[in-house]
Amino acid sequence: MATKVPSIEPNIAELANGWLKAYRLDYKLEQERLNAEIDQALSDYHSKSGGSGGNRPDTKLLLRANDGVYYPILIEYKGYKDRLVKLDGEGKIANKTAKNLPDFRNINRYAVNGAVHYANAILHYTGYTDVIAIGMTGYKNEAGEIKYQIGVYAVSKSNFGVGQQVDEYTDFSFLKRENFDAFIEKVKLLQLSQEEIERLKERREREIEASLVKLNNDIYQNEKGLGENDRVYLVAASIIATLGDVEKDVFPLKKSDLKSSMEKGNTDGDIMVRKIEAFLDVKNLPADKKDLIVRTLQNTLTTDNINKAENGESQLKRVFSKIVDDLGIYYKIGLTTDFTGKLFNEMYSWLGFSQDKLNDVVLTPAYVATLLSKLARVNRDSYVWDFATGSAGLLVAAMNEMLIDAKNTIRSPEQLAIKSEQIKAKQLLGLEILSNVYMLAILNMILMGDGSSNILNKDSLKDFNGNYGFGNADKKFPADAFVLNPPYSAPGNGMIFVEKALSMMSRGYAAIIIQNSTGSGRAAEYKRNILKHSTLLASIKMPMDLFVGRSSVQTNIYVFRVGEAHQKDDVVKFIDFSNDGYTRTNRKKASCNLKDTDRAKERYAELVDLVRFGKSKLHIFTEKEYYEGSIDPESGADWNQTAPVDTKPVLEDFKKTVSDYLAWEVSSLLKTQEKGEERLGK
Repeated sequence: MATKVPSIEPNIAELANGWLKAYRLDYKLEQERLNAEIDQALSDYHSKSGGSGGNRPDTKLLLRANDGVYYPILIEYKGYKDRLVKLDGEGKIANKTAKNLPDFRNINRYAVNGAVHYANAILHYTGYTDVIAIGMTGYKNEAGEIKYQIGVYAVSKSNFGVGQQVDEYTDFSFLKRENFDAFIEKVKLLQLSQEEIERLKERREREIEASLVKLNNDIYQNEKGLGENDRVYLVAASIIATLGDVEKDVFPLKKSDLKSSMEKGNTDGDIMVRKIEAFLDVKNLPADKKDLIVRTLQNTLTTDNINKAENGESQLKRVFSKIVDDLGIYYKIGLTTDFTGKLFNEMYSWLGFSQDKLNDVVLTPAYVATLLSKLARVNRDSYVWDFATGSAGLLVAAMNEMLIDAKNTIRSPEQLAIKSEQIKAKQLLGLEILSNVYMLAILNMILMGDGSSNILNKDSLKDFNGNYGFGNADKKFPADAFVLNPPYSAPGNGMIFVEKALSMMSRGYAAIIIQNSTGSGRAAEYKRNILKHSTLLASIKMPMDLFVGRSSVQTNIYVFRVGEAHQKDDVVKFIDFSNDGYTRTNRKKASCNLKDTDRAKERYAELVDLVRFGKSKLHIFTEKEYYEGSIDPESGADWNQTAPVDTKPVLEDFKKTVSDYLAWEVSSLLKTQEKGEERLGK
């Protein structure tokens, strides 16, 4: 029986902490306090074993660089060979299982994995956005000498909390005061490739869906007296209150800040409202917009029932804690996804709407929103609007496309920062009439960094004149890109929004997703009017199960060039995109209900190329799925066409028919002959 090798963790800790002492750094050991915010975060986060709280890094520091920012340093020691780090198949820290659940075995066994786990606690519950996770392990060789390994990882908002290796080190001297600034500069240069970003986003989005189901199930079953609007506003308020802006001395609201007091002006709701006001002030929102947001949220936050303490805790504090515990990490790490869209869809799944009403509130999947932006040819200089913005998912997708284009084409960091701010503040406009949905749109754009400036709580058909919203109400918004998923119960199945928006544009492109029946006979008058000033470029039949579990409508995407009337001989590209490469399921407990089973990403890229460049881009699709034809601008009933089936016979068809007939004739003759012979034999 093999003898178990003893751990030399105490020796490793003594060696490493000896370095820190020699560097004269103010480090704290496992049981010591670092600061209240970090200590509370480590206490609140699930432990390395999967329980609640009790996270204690072996050593921790808080160091300030010359940029004025404080960086938490969390160190975990192990005392065995090959216990430094466990990576997954993509070379990332393997802290998640195949089902996207915490892999507590790896977190417990490997030094770097444990340190990264602690770092995520800081990202989840504090205002710190960049954390350094260090793991160190070692063993004694046959001569009794200590051999050790060190792993140094940056865990940040920019890498979605997954972590990136900074460099290879043989001691901790990179933490010395004279070396730390250079180390931080190296950290700042770390970048993920666009492919890595997409993979990590997909992974995190699958986690979000599981967390949202858990949260909504909990609130729906256990928190009585909260209407649908209350739940929406509580989520929005809780997230805004915990965002914070540490550089401007606005600190995230913590669970411990809520005392469940009934003292006038000091209830949990009052505290939350003050925190929200402070956050909105540093975001420099126009005063009337800030007042509207605060007033809307305040109506829910300050009611007596939600602030009344039972067993020492208000319902508001209890719900706030659930929201922060379940969702905090996802909105703190800056996911560029329609976060609140997922949230809103999950909430609506609990509500008893009729199917027609449910169809009206279903939000566009993020990958379809990105497709619409690409079809509308959105770039860094676009001005994009949406007349039924929902939770702003389409505008989020457009903003991401604009920012990516800016990043790829602007080489000056200073000019890139200026352009990014302009995109968010000046180049997006959305209108949403439903107040609860509007609040989610505001939240979504604030989370995305803040494109909320021109999200308007207006009826786009009755109350909108084409001008900017807050602050620039006397100036026209120079829209040149339009994206839309309209409420299908609106006149013309929603084409009324398209007619108005395109009539207010002088140039550009538009991409809308709408009920398939709209392109047949319905909404003919709206379509005829649209074609007087815009050209239909493409009609795309989308998969029947695109909104599986949410809605059962068949949809099409229509793409327009604005500012030029449609002529009867204009070529229209009709594309059958029923097979988009994704397989969808609607299983509540599935780890992923959307799987790429047939080159989905390549198919979406080819679709965009086909619409823009035509038949020469056919690679995956066949000519049965791609057809170039024309429509009658005066009809309105011929927008959904398919490739015609050629019924004219050719010589080969004739030869095959004759051959088949002769074969049958010979076979029949032989069978007749055989039967005759059998009768004669009898």
